[in-house]
Amino acid sequence: MSHPVFAARLDALRALMSDTQTDLVALGPSTHMGWLSGVNPHGDERPVMLLVGAQNAGFLMPALNANSARQMTDLPFFTWGDAEGPAAALTELLNFVGIADMSQPSIVIDETMRADFAFRLTDAVPTQNRRFTDDTVGALRGRKDAAEKDAIKAAHLLNDDAVRLAFDSLREGMSERELQDIIRGHYKAHGAAPEFTIIGFGANGAFPHHHTGETRLERDMAVLIDTGCRINGYPSDMTRCGWFGTPSDEYQKVFQVVEQAVQAAVSAAKPGAKARDVDAAARDVITQAGYGELFVHRTGHGLGVDVHEPPYITATSEVVLEEGNVFSIEPGIYVPDEFGVRLEEIVILTKDGNEVFSELPRTMANRRPT
Repeated sequence: MSHPVFAARLDALRALMSDTQTDLVALGPSTHMGWLSGVNPHGDERPVMLLVGAQNAGFLMPALNANSARQMTDLPFFTWGDAEGPAAALTELLNFVGIADMSQPSIVIDETMRADFAFRLTDAVPTQNRRFTDDTVGALRGRKDAAEKDAIKAAHLLNDDAVRLAFDSLREGMSERELQDIIRGHYKAHGAAPEFTIIGFGANGAFPHHHTGETRLERDMAVLIDTGCRINGYPSDMTRCGWFGTPSDEYQKVFQVVEQAVQAAVSAAKPGAKARDVDAAARDVITQAGYGELFVHRTGHGLGVDVHEPPYITATSEVVLEEGNVFSIEPGIYVPDEFGVRLEEIVILTKDGNEVFSELPRTMANRRPT
């Protein structure tokens, strides 16, 4: 492969394939494929796959897309046209990667691949030794390198500025959607693409995944902003909360409990810890304060090329966290019909602990009505 980053990733994958006794890794059009090869082909019903064997790797590629995709890689293409279909090209590719004549080979299938693509592959390679990418491509993607860390950091610094601008822009009568537009306009003005933006005014903050709408800001109303942008291929993700006016005693109490939960989870997040230990650190604080039933989701999710990817920080996950893992810590308390408080940081695990990407304080972003 011509680009050294992708060549190094392919070499690392083959080393893991050897360690895990994997004969074939099969990826569909996905972030797995893009991360490993730099190829992001047009996705439709025409089968596209990247097959990686111990010695050879190549693409099953519709002829319609081959010339465009060729600009991204020098791995061989096994092309097919609409008139003849993909069966012969897939057989040729399986022979090329050395899998066709194996009895019960061990194969890894992209968990995000279309089912019809996956069935076509398993029909061509009948074996009981099938699994998903957790210990191959997924494991490699989970350990971010220095360049990935820098890209994620840059996205978060831009996100900090956008959220700071958003709280500075709060005005009585403005809608959630108007505030969303301010944030997204800031992203675009600085060369980033909006990834998502959740604005929850008042009781809407009690919906963890509220759909930003036309609710208007009133005096003495809670504000929740959960937003992220994408720049240089990597996203940001961060939640901050505040109050428009004078915060109620209950809001201040809940806010402090969530802040303490974040601090506890950040302290627990280090190489060698289990994901469930980080979740427990946050959850125990909230439960002991009497709000356990109002913390209704996991503590976090991995972040990389995808905003949500492994490792997932859940109460039941036995995953052992490693240096280079990047994930969110975002406990929340959601009081129905009143408000929600979620405070979110993205951390990267370092040799001795972790670093937080955002530099925007979590302290309440209160704004007086004007």
